[in-house]
Amino acid sequence: MSTSLFTTLIRTHHITSRKKLQRVRKAASQHALPFVLIRSGGSPGIMYAEGTETNVNSWVSFVRSLRYKDFQCPRKPAAIDITAPSSQTAQGTLSFEEVTSVADFRRRMDQRGLTAWWEAAMGYSEE
Repeated sequence: MSTSLFTTLIRTHHITSRKKLQRVRKAASQHALPFVLIRSGGSPGIMYAEGTETNVNSWVSFVRSLRYKDFQCPRKPAAIDITAPSSQTAQGTLSFEEVTSVADFRRRMDQRGLTAWWEAAMGYSEE
């Protein structure tokens, strides 16, 4: 099922603080983001979120305020067509997922039809 949502990609030096991750999770819930994916446990730290334009922008501002080292937003919030896995098509469900490897993060991007978008943003390929 293809849906047009606002998405963003954040890259940081690392994500290891459980306390900061709790705050990121709480902010995702408060901003009603239907899907957030985090790569934590070391370097690089990667965050992906999707939702409405206002909510995604507000969430990015909140994450920026946490002052993660080398905070970069290689994909600013923008509308894009994504393919949501069938398990996430139910309206009103919020999903916050955490993976520990870049390979797992890439697989999740592939499931959403965003592999080329993600690889270009991370500098792994050209658009």
